[in-house]
Amino acid sequence: MAAPASGSSRRYDVIVVGAGIMGSCAAHAAASRGARVLLLDRFDLLHHRGSSHGESRASRVTYAEAYYPPMVRLSHRLWDEAQRDAGYRVLTPTTHLDLGPRHQPALLAAIANGAATEIPGADAARERPAWADAFRVPDGWTAAKSELGGVIKATKAVAMFQALAVRMGAVVRDGVEVVDIAKNQGEEVIVVRTSSGEEFHGGKCIITVGAWTRKLVKSVTGDSMDLPVQPLHTLICYWKVKPGHEHELAAEAGFPTFAGYGDTHIYSTPSMEYPGLIKICMHGGPQCDPDRRDWAAATGEGEGGLVGPVAQWIDEVMPECVDTAGGPVLRQPCMYSMTPDDDFVIDFLGGEEFGKDVVVGAGFSGHGFKMGPAIGRILAEMALDGEARTASEAGVELQHFRISRFEGNPMGNAKTY
Repeated sequence: MAAPASGSSRRYDVIVVGAGIMGSCAAHAAASRGARVLLLDRFDLLHHRGSSHGESRASRVTYAEAYYPPMVRLSHRLWDEAQRDAGYRVLTPTTHLDLGPRHQPALLAAIANGAATEIPGADAARERPAWADAFRVPDGWTAAKSELGGVIKATKAVAMFQALAVRMGAVVRDGVEVVDIAKNQGEEVIVVRTSSGEEFHGGKCIITVGAWTRKLVKSVTGDSMDLPVQPLHTLICYWKVKPGHEHELAAEAGFPTFAGYGDTHIYSTPSMEYPGLIKICMHGGPQCDPDRRDWAAATGEGEGGLVGPVAQWIDEVMPECVDTAGGPVLRQPCMYSMTPDDDFVIDFLGGEEFGKDVVVGAGFSGHGFKMGPAIGRILAEMALDGEARTASEAGVELQHFRISRFEGNPMGNAKTY
């Protein structure tokens, strides 16, 4: 990456704190406009302690909330642009499948908002996708396919945006723990202070620290703002594909990403990163402290485990193709950062001190990675311009992501499903 700059030798237009997918995309978006950008991370670059690492993330356009599909579509355009500039791909397009109880409200809304089409049953006269026979759809369930699915190589994608940002002049520093962000009112300067005593000066600041958002924002605001962003343990599970079905469930054979609705929220990507294995996981997990994680709690065993419900779902829906005996072959712990309503936080920190000079992006886990390029563009524009024009032009609505939604309403955006 770029050579380190001393803390006070240069003033930056934008300082981005947190170099996961959102921070890296924001740094790239700001640098692409010619801004002098500093991207900081507390740990080593591409570390495994947060939420942006790993082999894959799924993309889909089917959302129960109508305000997400436009952001997904914008992101896919920006993924394509970034891949063109990088000269290599990190996103493999696929079909996406949603299945679950036929009258499940969230599923029905997702199908409608994503313009998904129902797959005919095995005894129907209409043509079915070749991969549809991998699923044993229970009575009373529906299954619908949509376009604009995909598999994103997660760590590779973060590295791509960091490399593109550096190519455009951004400075990237890792091993830098930010402990305070303040505004020098006399000079209209944002001062970012680190645990080692360094200071970085900038015109604007973007906070994208994932599971550490609540702690950092409370420290920065003197406990006057407590953002309800809760870190959770979660578990990535890879299961053995039964002999004879290895090619059928592979991405190159056209197998889709998929999501299962119902009592257990399931998500999956086709067999890709580990031949003969398929990633099928449960959404969610137990609460955790990002600085004091009980790594054993993320193994998925015991009460509230993240393995048993997945195995039960596989045995019901994909028994001919996926082997659950002995549990998943690979288990990889990860961390979510969730708001009470599962919606993002994209807003100015506000207040008399910061106004529009500090922007916060948080609460993306579980479904945000696919929208990283769009969110990064939005955060950069908010910091540099005070508004997100690209979002407005693309029909992306940001009102649901405001911090004010939690004022007097701890659950935020009300859900009707």
